[in-house]
Amino acid sequence: MKVKRFMAASMPVVMKQIRTELGKEAVILNSRVVYTGGVLGFFKKRNIEVMAAVDPNLELKQKPAVKPVPVPSDKGNAEGPQLSSSKTSDELMREISSLKQIMSSLASTHQTSPLYPEAIRKVQRVLDEQEIDKSIQDRVLQALLEKWYLSGANTEDSEVESWMNDELIKQIKDIPFGGISFTKKYINVAGPTGVGKTTTLAKMAAECVIKHKKKVAFITADTYRIAAIEQLKTYACILDVPLEVCYTIDDFRQAADKLKEYDLVLIDTAGRNFRNQQYVEDLKNVIDFEKDTETFLVLSLTAKQKDMEDIYHQFSIIDIDKLIFTKADETSTYGSLYNLVHKYKKGAAYLTDGQDVPDDILLAGPEVIVNQLMGNKK
Repeated sequence: MKVKRFMAASMPVVMKQIRTELGKEAVILNSRVVYTGGVLGFFKKRNIEVMAAVDPNLELKQKPAVKPVPVPSDKGNAEGPQLSSSKTSDELMREISSLKQIMSSLASTHQTSPLYPEAIRKVQRVLDEQEIDKSIQDRVLQALLEKWYLSGANTEDSEVESWMNDELIKQIKDIPFGGISFTKKYINVAGPTGVGKTTTLAKMAAECVIKHKKKVAFITADTYRIAAIEQLKTYACILDVPLEVCYTIDDFRQAADKLKEYDLVLIDTAGRNFRNQQYVEDLKNVIDFEKDTETFLVLSLTAKQKDMEDIYHQFSIIDIDKLIFTKADETSTYGSLYNLVHKYKKGAAYLTDGQDVPDDILLAGPEVIVNQLMGNKK
């Protein structure tokens, strides 16, 4: 693939240069307005800079009937290039592969990103609004551009949106999702203060009792807040399940012995300042994490992604199985949810979107997360 930059005072002049030097098979990769020359910052000359490419290996004797390369305006409006129906699938795939390599090279050198067709730029704006990480966006958009070329660039916006959904799901589909696995007896719910651990624990317990007919008990290690113990006592009374309070690891082991006949024991931990590493260390002095335990880390979607990542790293000294995201009803931006799952390869177990027990909890999965991003909620 031969790639070259062209510059002239107007787009028609640039296009004439491209056709003269690269021929009618040229593909526009990028265009932008640049200003050159001038004196002391004044009287600069406005030019159009275009990056174009062509495959020099195409057989010259093949003269496919193609429409002229669409001319994007300096405002960035463009349609996808027209493809010749006479090209073989192998040639087409080679061209697409070359284009993807070029786009990756542009991204790695921090050059201007390719000028995507309008339908793809629409979904790019959605990804931006949802604060999806740039590296993820690049992979998704390159995949969409490949499909755009294969489709002949005559695709409805709704189909491009469907492609985006499929690609976002594909990026995380191999990560384990889902709620309580019922392979471990002890279900530990950890996280910083204020994320809604106790309410989430009660929702999980209600689902296990009502839907799965499990024999459930509670243990609380949240002895720093009397209100937390009273709150869990209320839920225990409603669900008719026992509650044990633990201050030390010996208390925990005694409670575990008392509750040995139960199917599941759900453990509520103290919520404190996550920046205090000693707090996370103290968890090990109260809970026996070696004892057949499944651990969920609870994060609030109203928090900044940087804080959520810091929380994850602080709690990573214990074995985190899955993530729970709360307060989905208090935000309209869910990119951090997707970004964390993708980055740490830890699936989401549940999403919560309100205070009602046993309602306002949703079993998570790739489709659920992408629907949340796109506004297609339950």
